[in-house]
Amino acid sequence: MKINIKRSFIIYIVIAAVAISFFFFSSKGEPQPEDISFSQLIVWSQDNIIEEIVVDGDMLTITDKNGKQFKTAKEEGVSIYEIPNLNLDGVTVDINPGGVNWGGIFINFLPLLLFGGLLFFLLSQAKGANSQAMSFGRSKARLFSAVKPSVTFSDVAGADEAKQEMHEIVEFLKSREKFQSLGARVPKGVLLVGSPGTGKTLLAKAIAGEAGVPFFSISGSEFVEMFVGVGASRVRDLFEQAKRNAPSLIFIDEIDAVGRQRGAGVGGGNDEREQTLNQILVEMDGFDTNTSVIIIAATNRPDILDAALLRPGRFDRRIMLDMPDINGRLAILKIHATGKPLAKDVNLESIAKQTIGFSGADLANLVNEAAILAARRNKKNIGSKELEESIDRVIAGPERKSRRISAKEKEIIAYHEAGHALVARLLPHADPVHKISVVARGISLGHTRQLPAEDRYLETYSQYKDRLATLMGGRVAEEIMFNEMSTGASNDIKVSTNLALKMVTQYGMSSKLGPRTYGDRHDMIFLGREITEQRDYGDKIADSIDEEVNAIIMEAYETAKHILTEHRDRLIHISNLLLEKEGLEGKEMEKAFNEPLNGKKTVATAKKTAKEKNIDSLPSQAKTKQPSTVAKKSKLK
Repeated sequence: MKINIKRSFIIYIVIAAVAISFFFFSSKGEPQPEDISFSQLIVWSQDNIIEEIVVDGDMLTITDKNGKQFKTAKEEGVSIYEIPNLNLDGVTVDINPGGVNWGGIFINFLPLLLFGGLLFFLLSQAKGANSQAMSFGRSKARLFSAVKPSVTFSDVAGADEAKQEMHEIVEFLKSREKFQSLGARVPKGVLLVGSPGTGKTLLAKAIAGEAGVPFFSISGSEFVEMFVGVGASRVRDLFEQAKRNAPSLIFIDEIDAVGRQRGAGVGGGNDEREQTLNQILVEMDGFDTNTSVIIIAATNRPDILDAALLRPGRFDRRIMLDMPDINGRLAILKIHATGKPLAKDVNLESIAKQTIGFSGADLANLVNEAAILAARRNKKNIGSKELEESIDRVIAGPERKSRRISAKEKEIIAYHEAGHALVARLLPHADPVHKISVVARGISLGHTRQLPAEDRYLETYSQYKDRLATLMGGRVAEEIMFNEMSTGASNDIKVSTNLALKMVTQYGMSSKLGPRTYGDRHDMIFLGREITEQRDYGDKIADSIDEEVNAIIMEAYETAKHILTEHRDRLIHISNLLLEKEGLEGKEMEKAFNEPLNGKKTVATAKKTAKEKNIDSLPSQAKTKQPSTVAKKSKLK
């Protein structure tokens, strides 16, 4: 925008210069009055050949009968009417008032003014370019005022332990004498570590609002430029500003952009990023150690940071921000629901139970999507239906009802999702089914949503086995009903293979290979890959890993096949309901699982019978070594 304004200004100057030049040359092209003597004027007046006389001070401009103009000067101080022998009969006399002709002066000096203005503009442009070049090494940190904080600790929920740690930092900045009297030293640096969306940046903003001191915020990528030495110069300038405003806070967001381990680049020590990191290390713990400047940094990749950056004396504290539990999710939902009209049927605790694994950013997006849906439907408040639908939108994307799906494919999708749901319902260690839908969302054609009964931090072998069988339920249902395989289960197979491989190679859940890991996992920082595996076992072990992974997957496949074959009528019933209503949840889903069909056992009765007989859906591999025997024992009676 600034460039367009400058160009327009130059264009206007050029147009004005052309117009003035045209006026100047056109005025020079006009005929100038001829000089005559004053006696000649008297003679012409007596001969009556004068048409008009214009008096301008002591100068006279004469126009004859033919329209020609002449000029002469009269005696100073003498009026034209007092001149003897001058015949003014029939002559028009026009007397201009005396004084300075400012218009003429302005016209005469206008080219000079124009040239001066153009010269001033060029000089100012050169000065601005020079100042930009001189400020290239200045820090781009943004200074936030502490007078009117926009975010405080009351706006942060789901991170009580992190807030408590930060309260000490704020208290030190407000009353340093209390700590110094006991010989305590405040941490120089605090590293906020957590998954994306857990509130690292929000917590830093809250610290700025609570501390009441100058707060400098900058991103790690803003230090590094293509020119050598610029990053280090900006680091020096940032810390100089912070020291002048001490006590103060510096927040570096995404510090992994500049704080990666040294020695991984091609340029070695001459690499611009490494020079910037070296300057940060010196500023954080150099010879000057008495400054009251606290550095707060945020990253979701602490494993790739340089060891010198993480040592005590630089980043003394590492604060973890995990995904919020149910109490944290409820508190976050209440914060984001403040100021929004909620319907009476909304139960935020129920929404919190349905959003296991959601981050704070996901919950904020959920409430916002619900408000947008309510506005789209011309409602005056946000109901539970909008919040429920927003959960699906956050997980799988918006509905795509406009996608044209043939009746045959719709039927395959219905049986596929019904297969997932029915297997999950019958297995004792599978997560409860919350919703079944055959409406396309995002890239999926349908989905079955399962919700754990509670927050879970450990996974067991039985839970993994039941999850694998649930994943196979969709593929098996298609084979049973259509005697055909489709590409709809491709993602289920991929997830199952990866999970079975982790069970064998990472979690030690194979009785044949024992409790050890296979594959040396390490980071490749320079290549930008999160994790690479280096094979640390021989070909014989590799064959055993393949056999174990295949056995686990086939065991899950056989379990799902037995369940769906035995409950074929229930599978057809649920699929028909899905084709009719496109989705099942709540009481409708419970009815679909439990209502009697032709005098046969309901799903709940079958599940209860299996538990009473203590029959595990996927027995431990320790009981048998043959996959076929495992599949045979896993059948429900």
